[in-house]
Amino acid sequence: MNTLLDRLWLRRVLALGSLVLLWEAAGWAGLLNPLFVSPPSEVAGVAFGLFADGSIWPHLQATFTAALLGLAAGLAIGILLGFAAALVPLLAALLEPVMMLLNAVPRVILAPLFVIWMGIDLGSKVALATVLVAVLVFFSVYSGVKEVDQRLVERVRTLGGGRAVLVREVYVPSVVSWVMGNLKVAVGFAFTGAVVGEFVASSRGLGYLLQFAQSTYNASLSLALVMLIMGFVLLLFFASERLEHRLLRWRHG
Repeated sequence: MNTLLDRLWLRRVLALGSLVLLWEAAGWAGLLNPLFVSPPSEVAGVAFGLFADGSIWPHLQATFTAALLGLAAGLAIGILLGFAAALVPLLAALLEPVMMLLNAVPRVILAPLFVIWMGIDLGSKVALATVLVAVLVFFSVYSGVKEVDQRLVERVRTLGGGRAVLVREVYVPSVVSWVMGNLKVAVGFAFTGAVVGEFVASSRGLGYLLQFAQSTYNASLSLALVMLIMGFVLLLFFASERLEHRLLRWRHG
């Protein structure tokens, strides 16, 4: 299984490398206007400069802190509320409409409200990332519990298993599969919340740098920042895939 996963990532890297080579060739051939789309070599030079002078580190720390705190809080809240709604019908009647409403509207529009309520510091970014992740995880856990085969539940109860046994032996394994299947999406949502929150109002962070690059019409800096965010998210995707295959090796086997 690890060999198949390695081959999958090798194909992805080769595809990405081919795309970058075509992009660079188009730039050298004059097919792209560097004012709007800089070639990869220039984008890489800008990104290297950010690391070389050390100016990127405080912004990376701000974005990663907001994204990872939002991811952790969103996972915890989504799992707890999802379990509660699935196991207690009264809570489901209260929580499901709220979550459906949050899921129906673009949650990033909450960013200005969080800035008004919490200011431009870390709290508003963490709050937005938390909401984005929590709604996704809530429905994953809620669906995971609801989709459990009721015949299996009845057999456990017939053998004397109570609510605690059902949660530990039946519901949790099912929920782990659903949550891990959506973990990569949750990582992307966490970074979306952090960056969008910084873009709306912040004094540091990758979103703040993006807003600065946009205001100065600096395409090279904008692309460099976008590529950095994509690179970091892809690394977390890779880590989440490894974690998924480790935790769910029984399913893949």
